[in-house]
Amino acid sequence: MAEKLTDRAALDQLLQGDWALVDGRDAICKEFVFANFIEAFGWMSKVALVAEKLDHHPEWSNVYKTVEVTLTTHDAGGLSELDITLAKRMDALAA
Repeated sequence: MAEKLTDRAALDQLLQGDWALVDGRDAICKEFVFANFIEAFGWMSKVALVAEKLDHHPEWSNVYKTVEVTLTTHDAGGLSELDITLAKRMDALAA
């Protein structure tokens, strides 16, 4: 089981980018916007493979070319290293 994040230095790096803290939750969120639905769905498919390998799945929704993502580790009761890892992989796949 993942442990709640205690060293928030890695989180600060994400927050300096496009990630934001979610009000009222120990979670982060980001909106990814792609050129079209196919690119958005393709990115989601790539992220799904990463998430499955990590056994850590995002909360997300897709409307046309926009994907809204929230990351938190429910088992840990908040953010964990899994969220940091998945956020960085999401950013890399979107680049």
